[in-house]
Amino acid sequence: MTKIMTAHISLDKPYQPKEIEEKWYQFWMEEGYFKANPSSKKRPFVIMMPPPNITGALHLGHALTAFIQDVLIRWKRMQGFNTLWLPGSDHAGIATQNVVEKELLKENTSRHALGREKFLERVWKWRENYGRIILTQQKRFGASCDWSREHFTMDEQLSRAVREVFVSLYKEKLIYRGNYLINWCPRCESALSDLEVNHIEKSGKLWHLKYPLEDGSGFMIVATTRPETMLGDTAVAVHPKDKRYQSLVGKTILLPLVQRKIPVVSDKAVDPQFGTGAVKITPGHDFNDFELGRRNSLPMISVLDEKGRMNENAGAVYQGLDRFKARKKILEDLTAQALLEKEEDYTVTLGHCDRCEAIVEPMLSTQWFVKAKPLAKPAMDVVRKKKVKIIPEGWAKTYFNWMENIKDWCISRQIWWGHWFSSALWPFSTLGWPQKTKDLKTFYPSTVMETGFDILFFWVARMMMMGIYFMKKPPFASIYLHAMVRDAQGQKMSKSKGNVIDPLDTIEKYGADALRFTMIALATQGRDIKLAEERVAGYRNFINKIWNATRFARMNLESNFNFKEVSSSKNLSTKTNF
Repeated sequence: MTKIMTAHISLDKPYQPKEIEEKWYQFWMEEGYFKANPSSKKRPFVIMMPPPNITGALHLGHALTAFIQDVLIRWKRMQGFNTLWLPGSDHAGIATQNVVEKELLKENTSRHALGREKFLERVWKWRENYGRIILTQQKRFGASCDWSREHFTMDEQLSRAVREVFVSLYKEKLIYRGNYLINWCPRCESALSDLEVNHIEKSGKLWHLKYPLEDGSGFMIVATTRPETMLGDTAVAVHPKDKRYQSLVGKTILLPLVQRKIPVVSDKAVDPQFGTGAVKITPGHDFNDFELGRRNSLPMISVLDEKGRMNENAGAVYQGLDRFKARKKILEDLTAQALLEKEEDYTVTLGHCDRCEAIVEPMLSTQWFVKAKPLAKPAMDVVRKKKVKIIPEGWAKTYFNWMENIKDWCISRQIWWGHWFSSALWPFSTLGWPQKTKDLKTFYPSTVMETGFDILFFWVARMMMMGIYFMKKPPFASIYLHAMVRDAQGQKMSKSKGNVIDPLDTIEKYGADALRFTMIALATQGRDIKLAEERVAGYRNFINKIWNATRFARMNLESNFNFKEVSSSKNLSTKTNF
């Protein structure tokens, strides 16, 4: 039997959130109130926590996710559901390797200097440190997860699931190895998926270059934003209906600087309005050129190495030069040969690595790919048939547009730390799959996937594809997408702007309930949250009023009144615990 409190115990005049919140959270943990029961006959309500990357401490976006999910899980727990909120963290292969490498750089060393074994030891120490920090933060947020089921994406159980999936998809010919154009980060020295590339508009130049015809009858003027890749050109292309160039189709051009003979070809993909209407074709360094090259059976030449330097195919003059230094040298040489007609200002869109922000290079490489379209179709069908509901509904259109135009998924990573695939398997690998466990039978599929809209394709769509393929059911019934957390002026929070609000600092000052109340109140569907510290202070004051109202009520109770003794957690109904 546990006596909760009696009326004669006085309450402090102001509400002291730290003391109260930590005390009761610890009590809930000790009493096992957050644990799910796979043998229960009650209806399950399941949320799989999006596993945060171990790259660093959690930010306000993570806090919002935790707050919304906690509201949902506590609500259903009070209604008597058999609730499971499964927590965990993601090893984040490329990103974590990058942050550890940055730490090594401060020590004037590198992963190559350490060697693979010592480097991995450093990464595991990083994981232990930030795994502990993340766990502490989530508990301070008040997250009522079943901590006994916490997972890490490199747990042996999850690694086994990765191997099982790879072998199964390979046998079904849904995984293949091929030499294709992929996104390559010269800084990370690794292949990236399309979703790991951020396309950013920047001010650049458009250079007009003279390409001489082999027969000496003149020049074709081509426009390019990337003169350094011209050394890998295998054709010049024009639109079939462009009357300016119809007589030149089939002729041969002498590629400047390297004097390689390349053809003039026609293809409907060429935009007659771009530049001069004649474009250089570099299948080894441009995705559109790659497809055009395949259609026209053109050779594919790579002129860059893994570090973004010109390789032997670029010629002895340029070999070894960094790509941007090579650009400067090539423009100087073209100018000296009177082959640079003009340059003009131009807005270019450049792909940047999502992890280190380096400019990404399209590169020819032999990598492993997943055939995405056969997996995407059933993942679209379940949304169209309302078997899975996307909230807000407006995101369904975006989901379909992306899935209908999906490309094969490059799953290779040239890194020392981690594997791929694991987060896509999260809804079932964490429940014991490929073994047929009681957890898997009870808690799959989950009820709702609640997360930020920005990872709808990074993670949610991939879970849909893998869950339907391996479990024959969608991994969740609903997808609830919340908005971004911004500062009071609506700007994205960043350390460089100095407008970052640290969730733990805020909790230390105002209490977890005040921050939770604020962000939940502001989390209107489809709208970004503009968070100011003053709002948190206001809700702290509101909570203090509730506290004082309770003090007033207690002060007016009869002095000899005591709350009844209540039974311990073993005999408490789940409907009345919270």
